[in-house]
Amino acid sequence: MNIQEEIFRRTLGHFLKPVQVYLDDPSVTEVMINGPREIYIERGGKLHKTDAFFDSELGLLAAARNVAQYTGKRITKDSPRVDARLPDGSRVHIITPPASRKGLCIAIRKFSRDVLTMEKLASYGAIVPTMVEFTKIAIMAEKNILVSGGTGSGKTSLLNSLSVFIPDHERVLVLEDSSELRLQQEHVLYFEVQHPDRYGRGGVSIRELFHSCLRLRPDRIIIGEIRGGEALDLIQAMTSGHGGSMSTNHANTPEDALRRLETMALMSGVDMPLFALRSQIASAIDIVVQTSRFNDGSRKVTHIAEVLPLTKEGNYQLQYIFVFKPEGEDSQGKVLGKHVWTSRVPLFGPEVAGKGLRRFVSLTAPIFNLDPAGQGQVAR
Repeated sequence: MNIQEEIFRRTLGHFLKPVQVYLDDPSVTEVMINGPREIYIERGGKLHKTDAFFDSELGLLAAARNVAQYTGKRITKDSPRVDARLPDGSRVHIITPPASRKGLCIAIRKFSRDVLTMEKLASYGAIVPTMVEFTKIAIMAEKNILVSGGTGSGKTSLLNSLSVFIPDHERVLVLEDSSELRLQQEHVLYFEVQHPDRYGRGGVSIRELFHSCLRLRPDRIIIGEIRGGEALDLIQAMTSGHGGSMSTNHANTPEDALRRLETMALMSGVDMPLFALRSQIASAIDIVVQTSRFNDGSRKVTHIAEVLPLTKEGNYQLQYIFVFKPEGEDSQGKVLGKHVWTSRVPLFGPEVAGKGLRRFVSLTAPIFNLDPAGQGQVAR
């Protein structure tokens, strides 16, 4: 615990005492306060109701106001919502009545100190080594990757794990609404959105940060999550020399991820024919990695798909390289299944040898058509 975290704990420990035990518990990933007497936690991907409670609505409001004030924000009638980051990196969102009909709500998504590696994901069954090697080769070949998934499906953690394959000598710029990513490379610059004060001054949007990043000579740009018109800026950057960039968005399938990206690009206010926009998206995004959370609380990479050129009708088309095939549940309710290579060979396969990446290929040799034998096998 660093000095800032210690000061935060001592300053606000009294106000957050009812939930402090959960904030200190490393197995708890999120604390959700739905009013003073209804508190849930997420542990192991599942929600659990606790016995904890605040004495009164006023006590909860005092906690919320102090947390907001500590992070430089204020809760007022004119500002009923607060998004902030705590000293330990955890994200907190506060929303007050009447916007919240059930009462004051607080959600604290804890920042994990444990760096989630691809090896750990493989040990959890979220992915298999063949898929790990495939994504590594794609990143080293400077393919643009979009990580897609629903809320709580592990998009940010997966993006952070994938970023380890970025070569150390490259200059990486990271843009986020609230800082969560922790890259392992030496040359990394982090930028965070700044919300305006109560007078509307001092705000810095993700689009403004993006424009600054383009002038800071990036080798790769990583946006923690695409939420609006910055999608068009990222698409245009990806198609104009900034290969190997990565981001996440909310979608339930790889196809939906592209459609959602299209919708957000239209929010930029730039008037562009739909076919031209779709052509840019299909050209910009090379790989979509889809992650999902299952009923047993587990998170898995369910699809790795390559984005192909548009059809003659102007529709998106993808070819799936890997898919997860569910096979029911065991007696404890754990989801069973296997990750399977579809026997499809990615279009960028020839680049693997052309860019001198052949020496990194072992498990994926058949997938990149470097060794035709063994196609159609289960991914290992």
